[in-house]
Amino acid sequence: MSETTDGPMPAIGRPRLLVADRSADNVGLTLDDLPEGAVCEADPARITITQDIPAGHKVALTDIPAGQAIVKYGAVIGYATAPITPGSHVHVHNVEVRGAASPNRGDARQTAVPWTPPVAPTRDHFLGYKRPGGAVATRNYIGILPSVNCAATVSRMVAQAAEAAHAGTPGLDGVIALGHDLGCGLAEGGRGDEILRRTLRGYAAHPNLVGVVSVSLGCEVNQPENFLEDLHRPVEQLSIQELGGSVATVNEALRRVAMIAEGVAGLRREPLPLSGLTLGLQCGGSDAYSGLTANPALGVAADLLVAAGGRAILGETPEIFGAEHLLAARAAEAGLVDRLDEILEWWKGYVRANGAELDNNPSRGNRDGGITTIWEKSLGAVLKGGSSPLRAVVDYAQRVEAPGLTYMDTPGYDPVSATGMVAGGANLLAFTTGRGSVFGSRPAPCLKITTTSRLYQHMVGDMDFDAGAAFTREEQITTGVRLFERLVDLASGEPSKSELLGFGSEEIAPWRIGAVL
Repeated sequence: MSETTDGPMPAIGRPRLLVADRSADNVGLTLDDLPEGAVCEADPARITITQDIPAGHKVALTDIPAGQAIVKYGAVIGYATAPITPGSHVHVHNVEVRGAASPNRGDARQTAVPWTPPVAPTRDHFLGYKRPGGAVATRNYIGILPSVNCAATVSRMVAQAAEAAHAGTPGLDGVIALGHDLGCGLAEGGRGDEILRRTLRGYAAHPNLVGVVSVSLGCEVNQPENFLEDLHRPVEQLSIQELGGSVATVNEALRRVAMIAEGVAGLRREPLPLSGLTLGLQCGGSDAYSGLTANPALGVAADLLVAAGGRAILGETPEIFGAEHLLAARAAEAGLVDRLDEILEWWKGYVRANGAELDNNPSRGNRDGGITTIWEKSLGAVLKGGSSPLRAVVDYAQRVEAPGLTYMDTPGYDPVSATGMVAGGANLLAFTTGRGSVFGSRPAPCLKITTTSRLYQHMVGDMDFDAGAAFTREEQITTGVRLFERLVDLASGEPSKSELLGFGSEEIAPWRIGAVL
């Protein structure tokens, strides 16, 4: 994609429409509310606005006949359902997605060309914790992990009491309950059971947990050995039914937590290579600016981490539909493209079987923020993954091993997607938002990045980083470098706003798939 225009609309003078790709786009984006009759610069033309158009929404630059493609980012984002004249509002009232296939997807199977990051990494290490076996941590939490929802309340009681009892322990970031709503009423050995086991196993093995206490009810389908067997770390296992009830279990769990906490005080952060970092890339509450500011800036930060030997995870499969060609062009081997195609075909059948379609993905807030179709949302969302070669494609919650960029098959729903990435080993997350998502992801710290300065100032108590100035490629690189450094600071122990607010336990949501029996 080409660079965006020269930056934010000037405060004085004729308003400017931002055009992502001047050679191909037939729509521009406005940064301010435009009244009917306003005259805007859309170099080299001037456009007279024919109706009131909200900030962040699209304006037609040319005549667009009914049935013609609407083009943004140099790619098709939908088709006109009626004739559209220059200066008109282009949105859900006159644009639709047609067919199950993306119009942007070619048939090429190519491997990635040699890659150079946009700039050299500005850091080569962070301050973290080295675990036995070589794993690397950015935090020290003790996790209380229930095997089933029936043990979630007891787990929460343990975490609350233990958090109060050990609040002054040096180096301990907290005691957290990793509750969820699954674990029984599912077919043992089925896909839903397999996903849950893989997810809980990923959390039990997560390096940011310095110790784990597993709490089971006793009679559930998801027995602890299903996800703890052959785990290369000790896990304390307790059964409510075997111990004689909730009170006895809480008391015994508190005793086990105290034993783990004794060993935390001696842990110290030390300089470690950035190759120990695995960054989950998320976007939520997206708006039309997401693909113009925050997501490209995060893509630069992801590229710098990859260049330093680290790992980045891109996911949210419904939100690459319409932009999968951009990943296919960067695949390190043809088999990865085939795997992406298989995943997308599965999703088309999955949503169809549930009476939905992929274009149902954009939320009310997405559309209010100027996003019209899933193709448009995807073209902006995929930019979080930067420009480095795609090295691996993995299933939901599968362990991410390969250095570089990995694609993980996750839903677009942020808590479910982030849960899969944390289970896959992400030891920090970056989360872009245009509408103002409040989110945490303990035990992995989460940095929230705004698409506009207005949102950052409006929700400064929740937002960590302002990417609102990154409209040009030069600004995206400059902002991306600052974001990369901020992420290294986060990994080194600087708390995020969501951590200070205590977010991160309620947002754990393993992907629920298959029949609930």
